[in-house]
Amino acid sequence: MQRKRFERLVDNAVATIPRRFRDAVQNLAIVVEDEPSDDVLAEMEIEPGETLFGLYQGTPLTERAAGYGNALPDRITLYQFPIEDDCETDDDIVQCIGETLIHELGHYFGLSEDEIEEIEEKYWRGE
Repeated sequence: MQRKRFERLVDNAVATIPRRFRDAVQNLAIVVEDEPSDDVLAEMEIEPGETLFGLYQGTPLTERAAGYGNALPDRITLYQFPIEDDCETDDDIVQCIGETLIHELGHYFGLSEDEIEEIEEKYWRGE
């Protein structure tokens, strides 16, 4: 799939994120790369045969001190090839990206894995 088409699907997926979360996000870039590097996979302890759909890099909101500012944007990287490989249709891709974004935004907001899982379950139910 061409990158431009994938990026349009990313835009569609972003639109599925509840507005209260989208409105609370500041100074965050969403970027697309082909696939995670071997270094990223090793750092994230991803086992051979498994992959990564997305990665949050930055300082979670809960860890920012009063002097935090003038910082480069935090970043969520979406990995196009693993997402495409796992999905059959454009709708599947939008759903996968949406789920990945919900998870990575949870890290941005400083949520625990349990809190993120609870939000993901609500997202899957369309709440």
